Amino acid sequence: MGNAFSPLNGKTAVITGSGRGLGKEIAKRLAEMGANIVLNDIETSDAVDETKTEFEAAGYPVAVSKGDVRSLPDVRALCKTAVDVFGGIDIFVNNAGITRDKPIAMMSEDEWDDVLDINLKGAFMCVKAASRQMIKQRGGKIINVASVAGVMGNPGQANYSASKAGLIGLTKSVAKELAPRGITCNAVAPGLIVSKMTDALPDKVKENYLNNIPLGRFGTPGDVADVVSFLASDLSGYVTGQVICVDGGLAM
Repeated sequence: MGNAFSPLNGKTAVITGSGRGLGKEIAKRLAEMGANIVLNDIETSDAVDETKTEFEAAGYPVAVSKGDVRSLPDVRALCKTAVDVFGGIDIFVNNAGITRDKPIAMMSEDEWDDVLDINLKGAFMCVKAASRQMIKQRGGKIINVASVAGVMGNPGQANYSASKAGLIGLTKSVAKELAPRGITCNAVAPGLIVSKMTDALPDKVKENYLNNIPLGRFGTPGDVADVVSFLASDLSGYVTGQVICVDGGLAM
């Protein structure tokens, strides 16, 4: 897309869970638009170090802060890195998330707690910390990566669907609370996105999924990154409290 599309030159974007996959794609897209990037992943992640090296080779301004989004000290350290290295936080993308899929009757308490803690409590921790800096700056953009599972539910994903539905509620509440401070908060809700998981599905299962998607294809990480880049840019200045489904029409 490049810097011709609503450049983010001088802006600083923090993206959680950005060592690989969708988070990395979002970070790359925002970097291409000119933003300074702060990558984040768990302490044991080598992928985030590799991504930092890759971004540096491409000439993108980048920093890394490893830590657990469930830990307020870790999240505060993440925000401090952005402020210390780049001078502030203009865009915060809550992307970190996990799945622990299982039928509800077989789901353990730990499998429920782990998903809700990382996907929902983690986002709360990040919004809590990032918003303090954005309030000081009198502006900012918070973007939460939800899921169509949080809009329409999904069998075997009671924990995941509940966490993403909660994230949508958090998005709307934060949008109302922080709007007077010049801060917007929106969510993107990806549908079935191309990944190692979808690649491994049997052809018959893929066909069944595709039959339910009006556009007739799986989404790509780039499709999601496109919408995030819009929400991160000045083009979305009058958009807040919204949930944009990036799902090919699945949740219509």
